[in-house]
Amino acid sequence: MDGLSRLNDLSAERARAELARCCGASRWVEAMNARRPFRDRAALLSASDEVWWALGEADWREAFAHHPKIGDKPARSLASTRRWAAGEQSGVEGASGEEVEALAEGNRAYEARFGYIFIVCATGKTAGEMLALLRARLPNDPAQEIRVAAGEQARITRIRLGKLLDEAGSGARP
Repeated sequence: MDGLSRLNDLSAERARAELARCCGASRWVEAMNARRPFRDRAALLSASDEVWWALGEADWREAFAHHPKIGDKPARSLASTRRWAAGEQSGVEGASGEEVEALAEGNRAYEARFGYIFIVCATGKTAGEMLALLRARLPNDPAQEIRVAAGEQARITRIRLGKLLDEAGSGARP
């Protein structure tokens, strides 16, 4: 059975748990669960975007809170997404001590300025690239930055939905 069919066939409770691995905003999870079944991957991703952008800032912040800080060990993330977070941030693994410290300092400055952790779709990015993005976004106006961060979360969610379908299709999980 393919991953989409498995997601569509899950109980509502199990589907909630699987969708929460993709995005930590509870209203996103509930809305996505209510939209099942999805006819294809494109419909799933389209629904994800539509639901995400209909949510508000409090929902976005809830989702952000489910991520480890860039450069931190993924222990802060939910146990069910720890492996995904580690893979997404693998660009930090080869970073120099200076880069890791600069990321930590940047994370602290970002969180002090905006009130939430720095969110970036880290997949495929080096520590240096993530650090450059963090520094480039620090001067943003808070109203602008929340939308930039929400866009990064939307990208992360789409990637994780793909991983969920791939896992479910291989029988690895759910």
